[in-house]
Amino acid sequence: MKNLHTLNFWPTLALATLFILIKASSCLHPVLTGPNAAYLGSRVAFQCIVPNSPLTVTYDLIKDGDVLIATDTNVEKKHKPALFSMRVSGASGGSYHCKATAGGSTGIGNTINLSVVIPASNTRVTSDHFPPVAYEGSQFTLSCEVAKGTHLSYTWFFNREELTSTTPSFIHLSGNKLVMMKVTTEHAGYYSCMAWSRVQDTKRISSSTEVQVTVKVYVSKPRISFSIYKDRDSYHGNVTCWSATGSPPVNFSVTLDEEKVRSVTAAESLVAWFPVPIVLGVDMGVAQCRVNTEVQELMSEPMALLVVPVGGEVKVAVEYLYKADSTLAAARLSCQVGRGTFPYVSWLFNGTVIPPEENEDPRIQPVLSHYAIADRRQTLFLAKLGPKESGYYRCRVRDSYDDSGSWVESAAVLVQGTEFLVTIVEIISIVFCCILLLVLVVAAYCMYKMFDDARAYAHMITPNSGSDAFPLSARASQSRGPQVEASSDVQYQTFTTPASPAKPSAL
Repeated sequence: MKNLHTLNFWPTLALATLFILIKASSCLHPVLTGPNAAYLGSRVAFQCIVPNSPLTVTYDLIKDGDVLIATDTNVEKKHKPALFSMRVSGASGGSYHCKATAGGSTGIGNTINLSVVIPASNTRVTSDHFPPVAYEGSQFTLSCEVAKGTHLSYTWFFNREELTSTTPSFIHLSGNKLVMMKVTTEHAGYYSCMAWSRVQDTKRISSSTEVQVTVKVYVSKPRISFSIYKDRDSYHGNVTCWSATGSPPVNFSVTLDEEKVRSVTAAESLVAWFPVPIVLGVDMGVAQCRVNTEVQELMSEPMALLVVPVGGEVKVAVEYLYKADSTLAAARLSCQVGRGTFPYVSWLFNGTVIPPEENEDPRIQPVLSHYAIADRRQTLFLAKLGPKESGYYRCRVRDSYDDSGSWVESAAVLVQGTEFLVTIVEIISIVFCCILLLVLVVAAYCMYKMFDDARAYAHMITPNSGSDAFPLSARASQSRGPQVEASSDVQYQTFTTPASPAKPSAL
């Protein structure tokens, strides 16, 4: 009986072992582990294992589905993973998986995509234009370029300070680009970039050198002016061209009757001078200034090169200035010149020049203290009007380019201060009050006469009775004697015609 049980046990054990082996071989699920990125030239290792496999397993590392890279069999230790080590080349990138074979069965595991990372090298900053010059208000782009490199990130620096996501909106960072949306003078400075990559805990960096970005301002429309000076007995003209804003260098040129005369490059300023021939009283043509930059060409307004000597009538016009309460505040005197292209004006107060000429003794007290001269000396402002400022003013004019020239003088004009001057409003008010007072007086007199005549008339037409007629009869009796009492008709006529009293001879 015991032998029978023994005979039944061994076949059962063999069948169970066979069943386990068949089941294990039919459920091969290899697991592949390894990096998904590696630097070019570095070494990487992949591991492949079938967990809890009782059989001897052969492992194949396969790339891109059909390229066999390596094979390994765990003969001695069945639970030891297969290790595949290799040096990364440019062709190493791709998808890797592990195939396990055991007992006639095969299993395919997971896939790992390996990226080959090439470190950045020879990093430099480039721009839309070289040299990197941007004009104010325009858009300007800088690029961080590398000779080689993959999977790169970029960091920008401005004047050696890192530009981050908190950078103002006028600078936009995108990939290897730095875009200045609207350039201002604040963007001028030194820029550099850094290209870098990271694989696990390893970071490789390549930095560029600094590049200076210059921000220029567009040149404004040029302006033109003309001057003249005397050298012994001859006269020489000078045309000045300049721009109010802009960034040098710029090229200035002058044209005479649309023909270019000469040009000059202003390297550090925005002004240029050009000598031109000149004859007094003769029209020498029309001059214009032209300014050129890399991106601009502008023309000034035309100017006639005609010099007219000073002459004609010279006079002084006075304008009084008032405050809001109509009180006198100041006076403005204008010297009006009949003709002259370059007049030099000198002002006189009571025969004394104001301000003193340059050769006057500076210790001499000036005749006026509150004044200002403007409009090429043709306007004199008197900021204060008082007894000291009241007096006679006049101006005299000569050619500014001829110090020895003769003066043309105006007539003297009286300027009165606040103690002597009455405002127009006050004059109108006084005249109106006088007229109103006169009308009232005349009206009162007329009213008085009208009422007086009416009262006298009413008194004369009152009937002759009682005491009203008696005094007149008595006076008449005294003058005419007894005849008055006998003639009542004559007495009635006397009452009705008071303007023509009866004569005694008429009785």
